[in-house]
Order: sequence, then structure tokens, then C-alpha cells
Amino acid sequence: MSACRVSLPLRTDFGIENLPYGVFEHDDGPRLCVAIGDHLLDLCTLAEAGMVPAESAEALQAAVLNPFLALGRAVWQTTRVAITEVLTSDAFDRLPAGALQERSAVAMRLPFAPGDYVDFYSSLEHASNLGRLFRPDQEPLLPNWRHLPIGYHGRASSVVVSGTPVRRPSGQLKPPDGPPRLEPTHALDLEVEVGFVTGPGNTLGSSIDIDDAGDHIFGLVLVNDWSARDIQRWEYQPLGPFLGKSFATTVSPWVVTMEALASFMVPSPGQDPVPLEYLQASGEWAVDLELEASLRSAAMTGAQVISRTNFKGMYWTMAQQLAHATVNGTNVRPGDLYGSGAVSGPTSGSYGSLIELTENGEHPIDLPDGTTRRFLEDGDTVTLRGWCERNGVGRVGFGECVGTIMPAGTRDEASGIG
Repeated sequence: MSACRVSLPLRTDFGIENLPYGVFEHDDGPRLCVAIGDHLLDLCTLAEAGMVPAESAEALQAAVLNPFLALGRAVWQTTRVAITEVLTSDAFDRLPAGALQERSAVAMRLPFAPGDYVDFYSSLEHASNLGRLFRPDQEPLLPNWRHLPIGYHGRASSVVVSGTPVRRPSGQLKPPDGPPRLEPTHALDLEVEVGFVTGPGNTLGSSIDIDDAGDHIFGLVLVNDWSARDIQRWEYQPLGPFLGKSFATTVSPWVVTMEALASFMVPSPGQDPVPLEYLQASGEWAVDLELEASLRSAAMTGAQVISRTNFKGMYWTMAQQLAHATVNGTNVRPGDLYGSGAVSGPTSGSYGSLIELTENGEHPIDLPDGTTRRFLEDGDTVTLRGWCERNGVGRVGFGECVGTIMPAGTRDEASGIG
């Protein structure tokens, strides 16, 4: 393969080995693109010019990734090869005008339309930490946790792209010495997560075999599944999260494909007990993906890193999550989003949520502006970053997943977030 014809920084997150997919705001409406260095490549323009495979040309002219996701892995791969060829051959000199644009000059949109959103609880460390906080007199893990990937069905309509402000939610809070009352959360939290986006899916009444999961997982995004811990604590038994989670879930604007991540797949941690046969996967399903969360108050000029962790330590894998989600015959559709749950490591600096980092507010985090944080305050900006990197392989980045907390609204407001 010849050198990429686009001028790129030496260690760019979005090099030729990555080519993540996104959707940007064009004068004619939303368009699909891939990131390359500091630029993006307009896939609609490429399709109109006949520079992509015929089987994907129509889907690449859509306003979201869903039609392309429906085409399946064989088409995803041939399209990736074609795009790479355009960028690394004389075809680059024949690009139509406007096909290549600077990323900094355009607005990014939610790259897929999630018909369904499921969030899992797949980190052993995170589940154990929360179990100790929520049920201090019991075993941290409930009896089912090591036998199946625990999850809840989230709200797809409140999945938003990076940069969308997050309104502080209200709900029922239960003080220890009185009846519940309706008011804004006092314990707004972040969650460092990774999500996978599905491709073709299955028909209602069928299931996806764990060894076929690779045919249905298109790629990964960064996810911040914001949580109102005080609302969650009062409502979650016996049916799980509801208002404490459904107000917003932020995802990064770039979907990094499984092809780009192939060199960073590693063995997943051992499981005890051995799961049932339908949850036993062949191959390597963990991803050596470095994750970082930073927090900046409204008074700070720069952000402070509050957590560094790695996705490879998750107890339950993507393949297991998808196999379990469909074993009852539910149907998965192109563009569905499945979050990992907070990614926490074994040490305090690697915890993926403030409730863990501060031990439920008992040990606040000191910020450079002289303030402390037990949980998020209005004006705080949270930024998640992710990247895969290894000597001899290069670097594959995910960009940023950003959200700023806005004050709580009133029930009379109809203008929404913004």
C-alpha cells in the first residue's frame, strides 16, 4: 500500500488504518463521511462519482449509517477497501470538488439512528463497587451476575451526539428522614462506557449465535450514560433504572469499525463459573482500548483527568452481550446501540464513575479552581477520550465524547435542551 495522499500528523487518531464513519452537516443536509487526519471524506460525493462499490452506493447517500449497516460485513469490507484505494492511489487526484473537508469546519451529527438502546453492567469491578455502596450489608454481587450479562433497556430517543448540552434531570428523591419529593438530582454522575453499534440483525423469533456475533457488530463508540444516583437509588428496585438514566446518553460522533480494531483484540478475562454454552465464544473478544475521563468546571481554563482505565478488563464481552440479548428471540435492527456499562479497573484512579471515585461523595475530588466535586455541578464539562495504540501497529483513536451540564429546567419549559 502506498503512503496516504492526505497530509497527516505522524500519530493521528484518524489515520488510514482507522477511517471511522460519521455524519456531518452539509449545506444539502446530513451526509455520511469517514475521518482521515484533520479532514473528512464526503461519502455521498464519492458515491455520486462512482468511486465506491455499486452495492453500497445508494446506502452511502443516506442521512444516517443505518442503510449501510444493514448491508452486512462483506459490503462493509469491500467499501472500506475502495475508500482506502481512493486515498492511497491516483484516484485521490480525481476526487470531486468538496469531497475532502476540514473536520474543524463542520458540525457532526449522531451517526446512526438507534431504534433501541440497551445498557449493560459488565465490569466486575464496577458492579462490585456499587454493590458495596448500595447494599453494604450484603454480598456486592447478586447471585445472577456471574451467570449472565446484566442489562437494562434504555431510552433511544435521548441518545445524543457529543457536544449536546445535558439538562440536570428532576425526579423523586427520598431523604432518609422523610417522604419522597420531586426535585433536581443532587448526585449527577458520569459513566465511562464503550458501546457497539449493530448491523443486519435477526428476525423476530430467531437468535444470534455467539460465533456469528462478528457479522452483526459494525463498530464501537464512546458512551457516557449519565446517571442521577439519588433518583436511581430510590427507583431501581425491583425493576431497575428508569428516570435516573433515561434523560440523556451521549455518544462520540465517530464509529470505529471492527476492522480497524482487529489488531487490538485480546483474550478476555477468565470467567468463574464457566457460563452456559450459548455464552461461550471462540476467538478473542476483548479490546485493548485505553479510556480517559476529564472534568472541567465553568471556572477552569483546562480540564483535569479524573479517571484512566482500559476496556480489555470487562468481564462480559460484546459477543456474549449480543448472544444473550437475542437468545429469547428478540430482534436486533441496524443501528441499535449496546452500552458496556461503566468501565472500571482494579484501582481507585481507574474507576469509571464519580460515585466510585468519591465513594458516594465521602471523599470529594479536588479541582484546580479550589472547588471540590462529589458529583457533577451545573456548568461542568465532561470529556471522554479513547484510543488503541501498540508498537508496530500504530494508533486508532475514537475522538471525544463531550457533554456540559445545564441547570435543571421547570415543568413549564417546552424549549428542551439547548
